[in-house]
Amino acid sequence: MDKTDFQLPDIPITPKKIVMSIVIALVLYIGYSSYYTVSAESVGIVQRFGEYQYAVDPGLHFKIPFGVDSVIEVPIKRQLKEEFGFGTPGATFTEQIANPKEWKLETTIVTGDLNTALVEWVIQFRIVNAFDFLFKVRDPGAALRDISESVMREVVGDRTVDEVLTIGRQDIEASAQIKMQAVTSLYEMGLRIDQVQLKNVNPPKLVQASFDEVNEAKQERERVINVARGEYNKAIPRAKGRASQKVQSSEGYAIQRVNEAEGDSNKFNALLKEYIKAPAVTKRRLYLETMAEVLPKVTNKVVLDDKAASILPLLQLNKIKGDVK
Repeated sequence: MDKTDFQLPDIPITPKKIVMSIVIALVLYIGYSSYYTVSAESVGIVQRFGEYQYAVDPGLHFKIPFGVDSVIEVPIKRQLKEEFGFGTPGATFTEQIANPKEWKLETTIVTGDLNTALVEWVIQFRIVNAFDFLFKVRDPGAALRDISESVMREVVGDRTVDEVLTIGRQDIEASAQIKMQAVTSLYEMGLRIDQVQLKNVNPPKLVQASFDEVNEAKQERERVINVARGEYNKAIPRAKGRASQKVQSSEGYAIQRVNEAEGDSNKFNALLKEYIKAPAVTKRRLYLETMAEVLPKVTNKVVLDDKAASILPLLQLNKIKGDVK
């Protein structure tokens, strides 16, 4: 069969079929538009003809179709942030990053000593009241950016450029967080400021090299001080340990000498008591004990008769002298 001879079958279109098609499409549209889902980290704010009705928890819910009810999801369980002077990819909030053309302008801040600092910072916050966040302030994200920039200029403007660049960073973060929270609470924005964190804080490019040299000198000074403190911490405990050792050794020697003296005294007193009781016996005992201690140390011994007229012929002096060491 030739292709030119092929024809589609005629399908009769009647008013009834047209009405049925419209009814089916309408039913499908109503069924699809009557349900909605709120994600786990959000709440749903239901509006009827633009007027607030109620808030719903995460899950599947029903609404009136045909645009009568509309639902806005507000992420109340997610931490949001806004960045100033820079931008990280993958933003999760519409006002997280400003136009890159405005980065230099929003980070250039005049300090209290009329110098200029380039301050980059980030604020982290949460939505704690979805109704206030949506309906109390027009464009709350942009309003929060303005509040943050205003507060940061005020806080930095109360400090010198050296404080901003070095020791005052934590104080600036804490003060800015308190003031931002006070302003957002005053405006009933439904926000809680969790953290304000300074990122890069630099002087203007024209004086960047000079500030770097100053910082390097300060770091070298801190390094030398830390090294000296380390040597001090080594020497002092060592000297204290040696002094304590000598003191304890001296005290021990003193106790030893006292004990020896007391022992000798007690021994002498005991001998004295015995001597008083029997002088002759005690004297002879002392003599014998002394001889028993002394005689073993004598190399040559000569025993003489007390009646002998002369002892020289009997002694071999050279031999005795040779044996004496």
